[in-house]
Amino acid sequence: MVNRRAKWVAALRTPVGAFAAALLVLVLALAVLAPILWHGKAFEIDTNAIGQGPSAEHWLGTDDLGRDIFFRVLVATRLSVLLAVLATVIGVVTGLVLGTLPSLLPRPAARLVTASVNIAVAFPGLLLVLFFSVIFGVGTHGAVLAVGFALAPAFARLAQTLSASVAGHDFVSAARISGVGRIRLLTRHILPNIGEPLVVNATIGAGSSLLAFSGLSFLGIGVQAPEYDWGRLLGEGLNGIYVNPAAALAPGVAVVLAGLAFNLVGETVAGVIGVRTGSRKLPPRPVTPAREEAVDDRDDAVLVVENLQVAFPRPAGWTVPVRGVSFTVRAGEAIGVVGESGSGKSLTGLAVSRLVEAPAVVTADRLDFAGKPVLTTPERELRGLLGTSLAMVFQDPMTSFNPTRRIGRQLAEVAEQHQGLPRAKAFARAVDRLRAVRIPAAERRARQYPHEFSGGMRQRAMIGMGLMGDPRLIIADEPTTALDVTVQRQLLRLLARTRTERNTAIILISHDIAVVSQTCERMLVMYAGRLVEDLPSAGTPRHPYTRALLAATLDLETDRDAPLAVIPGRPPEPDRVPTGCAFADRCPAVTDRCRLEDPVLERVKPGHRVACWHPHETSSAQPAKESVTAGGAE
Repeated sequence: MVNRRAKWVAALRTPVGAFAAALLVLVLALAVLAPILWHGKAFEIDTNAIGQGPSAEHWLGTDDLGRDIFFRVLVATRLSVLLAVLATVIGVVTGLVLGTLPSLLPRPAARLVTASVNIAVAFPGLLLVLFFSVIFGVGTHGAVLAVGFALAPAFARLAQTLSASVAGHDFVSAARISGVGRIRLLTRHILPNIGEPLVVNATIGAGSSLLAFSGLSFLGIGVQAPEYDWGRLLGEGLNGIYVNPAAALAPGVAVVLAGLAFNLVGETVAGVIGVRTGSRKLPPRPVTPAREEAVDDRDDAVLVVENLQVAFPRPAGWTVPVRGVSFTVRAGEAIGVVGESGSGKSLTGLAVSRLVEAPAVVTADRLDFAGKPVLTTPERELRGLLGTSLAMVFQDPMTSFNPTRRIGRQLAEVAEQHQGLPRAKAFARAVDRLRAVRIPAAERRARQYPHEFSGGMRQRAMIGMGLMGDPRLIIADEPTTALDVTVQRQLLRLLARTRTERNTAIILISHDIAVVSQTCERMLVMYAGRLVEDLPSAGTPRHPYTRALLAATLDLETDRDAPLAVIPGRPPEPDRVPTGCAFADRCPAVTDRCRLEDPVLERVKPGHRVACWHPHETSSAQPAKESVTAGGAE
């Protein structure tokens, strides 16, 4: 309750939330008070000022009977808003019934209801309103029903979609197996889980209902005399618009403002429900007291990361899947990031690229790319830097490329947006970059769509997109996953050639410690969101986790008769990281200290850092097999 109250307060402090609340309060206050305060003035006839324009006595002029238009607009607020709300309620209730009936009826009847809703949704809303107006007749009651039933198909479709998404969850299946009836299953398990988005859409739909109702009254089939709403006033004022434009303008502005109030309130409610409010208390920073300078800050540093943290909000607090990561990447250096799934490798790469979106929160004591602080540099200035100097190669290029646009145009867009090249020159540059990444018949291929490329060619095209600028850093997130070994070798050679020719730094994120050891000079090992070891690829691992990963790697010297080495247990969930060392439950060398204190990343020798209370001791006589390079050799 406290969290939800804080979210509402935060939402109301935003410009949109504050304006929406103020506007809605004004509309509701007028709806309640205007008929009480100015009802008499709205019907008072001034025979000396019939059809006149604005004056000191009549701010917006008078109508054909000499009644004050300003007071009539104010008094019409109650009926206009009330009818719009009633129509919205009818639409929501009818939509819920139609949307949830398929889950209660037999299959043939459910299909009939679903088909009817789909057909109704296909028609424009205004056409449905006019259709139902013919059925229910002219007048206030007929218009309310017409607008309400016209809104119902959209809510029914939404309710069907949301219900289907919830019905597939395990708790619904468990309730069904336990014998819960269909109606109880719907009211106790499904509707409570889809109520919030329906409320948001109902709030926004009230604005559409107001506009539709005003339109019916404007056409003369809504509110009838002597009653009047904004639509009827708009129709009356339109007859004399050349004599007194304010008579038509005032009710029109009232409709727009009231509709805007409902829509903005809906957006604010969506922000609170979706945890998208901008004012939020940040999660506490992880305490990682460095016993040495953790970040190697040199003049040739391309990327400097110090105490990076990525946090996601949840009802009970924060989940922090990346907890205090620090490292440096120098120009021309190749660094590999390894670890099991869920260790935070990909999220770290996305965070340094500014690709982690709200509601996630990215913080760092320092996050510099090419000498620019990434978290504090203005977005416009940073967009140009990241667009030309940082390239991101994603794991699945099929989902990274737009399937409806040709490959060449997608590459050319980078040069058009960030380098200002004209369309023809940008396309020529795209073709040149496709040639650079060894794609045959580059000019013809540039005019093809992503689905016409093989997996390896799409990966090369992704690298070509990164080379459209002059990248100082390439972050490759699992670039060889699901590719055969021949294509893997081609891609790794392409990255190596790019690094050599352009002095480009590379961060290679991978599960495959063998690939990383053959491609990179240095290796970062992540576990449970933290770096546990930073070592040269040719070095000997000291952390038990790194040694366990290495032992599970197969090579030509692996004894095929021996059982495969595995790491017992599984990594902790990001929101359930234990106190002390996160690897303690799986570590063969665990002690009481490991379960109580989280080790910091300390230097054990130049270029080698380990976060472990009991790192493995090494000696010069130790077999080379235990080194990372030897363990990953082919």
